[in-house]
Amino acid sequence: MAVETVRSTCPHDCPSVCALSVERPAPDCIGRVHGSRANPYTDGVICAKVARYAERVHNPDRLTTPLLRDGPKGSGRFRPIGWDEALDRVAEAFDAARRRHGPQALWPYHYAGTMGLVQRDGLDRMRHLLGTSLQDSTICIALADAGWSAGVGAKRGVDPREMAESDVIVLWGLNAVHTQVNVMHWVAKARKGRGARLVVVDPYRNATAEKADLHLMLRPGTDAALACAVMHVLFRDGFADRAYLARFTDDPAGLEAHLADRTPAWAAAITGLSVAQIEGFARLYGGTKRAFLRLGYGFTRSRNGAAAMHAVSCLPAVTGAWAHRGGGALYSMSGLMPVDMGLITAADRRDPGQRWLDQSRIGAVLTGDRAALGDGPPVHAMLIQNTNPMVVAPDSGTVAQGFARDDLFVCVHEQIMTETARMADVVLPATTFLEHDDLYKAGGHSFLQVGLRAIDPVGEARCNHDVVTALLARLDAPAHPAAALTAREMVEETLRRSGLPPAEEIAATGGHDCDAGFEAQHFLSGFGHADGRFRFHAAWQGAQAAVMPDLPDQLAVIEAADADHPYRLVTAPARNFLNTSFNETPSSRRQEGRPEVFVHPDDADALGLADGDLARIGNGRASVALHVRRFAGLHPGTLVVESLWPNAAFVEGVGINALVGSDPGPPNGGAAFHDSAVWLRPAAAARAGGDQAAA
Repeated sequence: MAVETVRSTCPHDCPSVCALSVERPAPDCIGRVHGSRANPYTDGVICAKVARYAERVHNPDRLTTPLLRDGPKGSGRFRPIGWDEALDRVAEAFDAARRRHGPQALWPYHYAGTMGLVQRDGLDRMRHLLGTSLQDSTICIALADAGWSAGVGAKRGVDPREMAESDVIVLWGLNAVHTQVNVMHWVAKARKGRGARLVVVDPYRNATAEKADLHLMLRPGTDAALACAVMHVLFRDGFADRAYLARFTDDPAGLEAHLADRTPAWAAAITGLSVAQIEGFARLYGGTKRAFLRLGYGFTRSRNGAAAMHAVSCLPAVTGAWAHRGGGALYSMSGLMPVDMGLITAADRRDPGQRWLDQSRIGAVLTGDRAALGDGPPVHAMLIQNTNPMVVAPDSGTVAQGFARDDLFVCVHEQIMTETARMADVVLPATTFLEHDDLYKAGGHSFLQVGLRAIDPVGEARCNHDVVTALLARLDAPAHPAAALTAREMVEETLRRSGLPPAEEIAATGGHDCDAGFEAQHFLSGFGHADGRFRFHAAWQGAQAAVMPDLPDQLAVIEAADADHPYRLVTAPARNFLNTSFNETPSSRRQEGRPEVFVHPDDADALGLADGDLARIGNGRASVALHVRRFAGLHPGTLVVESLWPNAAFVEGVGINALVGSDPGPPNGGAAFHDSAVWLRPAAAARAGGDQAAA
């Protein structure tokens, strides 16, 4: 008997947002997952971890019933309870906290375990209707967004399918083999069809850099210096398109004068690249009008990430590559998607007096740091959906201290018993994307998609929308139209309000293409600023705007190495994990092996470290024990740990984000996961001394 297939959309925190074809051998069971050819960007290609999604849906460790803590916090001791009792307990705890401390003592907290608009952003509706603390979602894209907006002014760019028409493709801070396999599919089309060359800019020789024609292996946090030196050469050697600059940019003469002393020799001393490498890349890029610049998030996850994004985004404006098919740049397409979010978020009910709490500073917030809390009360109750902050958030040691508070009530709505769920008072079982209905934007392409329920929920799992609706009813929230609607009805009504086709039509066609056309996506009708010009002069906004450079430049705010902390640590994404999703599936864990630190052989020799030795990385925040992999594909002084492994997978149960600071990056916040100064020692020696060595 033929296996039935159903269409869906991958919900995970990835710009590819792949269209899926899912095998359904039975009404309550899925088999293999494939990329759908109905969507021309996905084009039948998906990553291996999603292809094995049955491991996650049918994981024997799936949460299937509500649980009540039955032991000390973090003990993992729970007993099953019914849904009504669970929801009543959560509502009672929320009500007690708001009566005693005010509604801003409640902090609904989420992120991108699902990117579905109904199932993710519905938590905003709770915030707005109840007047709770709001969430400043800084953990992923805040720095990148600020840098891109400073120059381009609109969150869109060149259709990624144009890569097939490019002669040079530059992946800057994007390990696409690990994180966006579809990009590599389009790179392959360009190589086969046009002999295109692939350039990868990344601090280590990862799986994408291995496939490059040119790998620019720079030191972490030095991307802006490279970009400035490249622009210096473009102006100096006649590669700048002066007619394009005069028509579409704000101050090309001022930029050229500013870059006069940002020479390749200047940048070589900062980046660790040679003058010849910088000059060669500048000539390759400048001499190719069909040069496609695909910008990732990785290089922006330093404290100077916004400045770096702005500097790099200036390159196609200098060469005029925007004017050519297969030329220009793409960071994110999400600004193209014309979705009316009013029904989902109830943003019109927001009280201007509600405070914003920085999600990246959750440790500081929960431990009562007054600078993080502002003028409001401590947080006393939380509902957490779609994220695992005990592992994902910076400064995870402080995060753990916060969750250990006896006066903090936490409800976690999850699919698996994560480290965060273990710290909860009530745990609610959540559906996977195949068990509910939702609507999806994309960052990596122009298609708006839907995912309609393919199988019945596993056990007693319920979707995010149903939980939010049930709690709002118990908490006597103000009336709102969403209260009467199912998730499927939310999808349909949101599409109707947005002037978009119904869900079944979108599903049948592989997605609704929001492509705005060549002129709009190449900004030939003007960039996103009021004057229509690309801005080399960045009008930065935010609490730390004053530290930002006016014109593109290397900003010296990274956590610099020093005598006590001579190494720079990058916590790069592993191929088989996606943040903490998939780190519980057997095949992904088997293929990743164990947490390891990549160490240059010169550094390893100086410390007497062999492959497989146990080492300790540390700084003033914590220390982490893990095994050594000697690896020549990075600069001496740079360390790389591919993650995110569960904290419990590390030798001492301390995860890698314990080393990452939570201070907000300028100009307006953002987490700096790839910007930590650390020491490295053999594990036995490290135990004898050093800051936080015994942590």
